[in-house]
Amino acid sequence: MNIKHEDLKTKGAFFIVEDGDRIAELTYTKNGDYRIIIDHTEVNESYSGQGLGKKLVYHAAGYAREHQLKVLPLCPYARMVFRRYKDDFQDIT
Repeated sequence: MNIKHEDLKTKGAFFIVEDGDRIAELTYTKNGDYRIIIDHTEVNESYSGQGLGKKLVYHAAGYAREHQLKVLPLCPYARMVFRRYKDDFQDIT
């Protein structure tokens, strides 16, 4: 599955499209030039349990590393992933 990125001036999203529909999405808000705030992660019920939300969180983390940003996971799901796999995110929190 290909993760796409929508980058707006102060907000953005990473999402997965299948058959023309967004089946999973993670949205974030830019906080200055140094941090993004993950504010929402959602996966279509039909695709639940396939790890798509986790893939989006890891993709957002990769984006943050690439752009030398910190991440604040306010979304409950993203916060849980960051806590559960804290060693994978130490460099961006």
